[in-house]
Amino acid sequence: MRSIWNGVISFGLVRIPIKLVNATESHAVPFREIHTEDGGRIRHRKFCELEDREVTAQEISRGYEEADGTIIPITDEDLAHLPIPTARTIEIVTFVPEDSIDPLQMSAAYYLAAGRAPAARPYTLLREALKRGNRVAIAKFALRGRERLGMLRVVGEAIALHGLLWPDEVRAPEGIAPDADVTLHDKELNLADDLVDALSEVGLEDLRDEYREAVEQVVAAKISGEALPEAPEPERGVEVLDLTTALERSVRAVRGEPDEAEVKRLPQRRTSRSSPKETGGRKSTSKAEKSKAEKKTASPARKSTSKTSQAEKKKTAAKSTAGSTAGKTSSKKAPSKKTPETGTPSRKRSA
Repeated sequence: MRSIWNGVISFGLVRIPIKLVNATESHAVPFREIHTEDGGRIRHRKFCELEDREVTAQEISRGYEEADGTIIPITDEDLAHLPIPTARTIEIVTFVPEDSIDPLQMSAAYYLAAGRAPAARPYTLLREALKRGNRVAIAKFALRGRERLGMLRVVGEAIALHGLLWPDEVRAPEGIAPDADVTLHDKELNLADDLVDALSEVGLEDLRDEYREAVEQVVAAKISGEALPEAPEPERGVEVLDLTTALERSVRAVRGEPDEAEVKRLPQRRTSRSSPKETGGRKSTSKAEKSKAEKKTASPARKSTSKTSQAEKKKTAAKSTAGSTAGKTSSKKAPSKKTPETGTPSRKRSA
């Protein structure tokens, strides 16, 4: 690994030559700025305002801007004459327990490698002293134009340096916590402890950057010309649970246990909601079928009855017609006779 800073560790009168190496690296997918219309690469060039031309990195230095806009040039030679002993030195000023350091103060991390062969013995001495005392060393050092605060601790067989913010650079958490008075029940606290214990089984080595993996899949699909992976649909409805139920279900989910509340309650809700509808539907269907069957059964009877009545009516009409016709015929054929008593003609009845 390439060193980014060379100096010494000042440990009382002991001086340990070291090299500063980055302890972390970024695995983020690198993107470049491009022109939207034609995909051309966008580059940020550095121009001098006075000469209105692009300048190279060798022509660029640093300067301090005053309140009126005047810029005072500050060179590397000027910084080499800083009146502090930490210009090229990591000066240990105290030793404290590791848990006394607020993680809010911690920033960048570096490894300290022994600079030369003679540095191996004092380097090992400092490492073992930190181990035996279960402490960390607080030191001052200058890096990239400013004095910084750091913490030295043992990582494996190496010494690591964590950059620390100065105490006045950490803001106080005033007005952040809720103002309302909240009373927690013992059951809620116990369930929270169970959830913490269940989640504690997950190791840091099992965690991975899923966002970076998803970005890599999209980039690979674009390169190969394949269809982009489909994004999962967001959950539309979120069931609002009380705190106790949410904790219980969370513990079961982490432990891989079935959700008893969901298994017991959901079928009851479905049965209570669906059974009346199904029963009512069946009753209405059976009634409709019965009425249809009765109509079908009754309609032929009505048709046959109507046909019979019509036939009888036709027969009766035919008989009456025949009788009247016969009467008329007989009346025409038989001559009327007068009786001596009445003198009225007598009608002969047709047999």
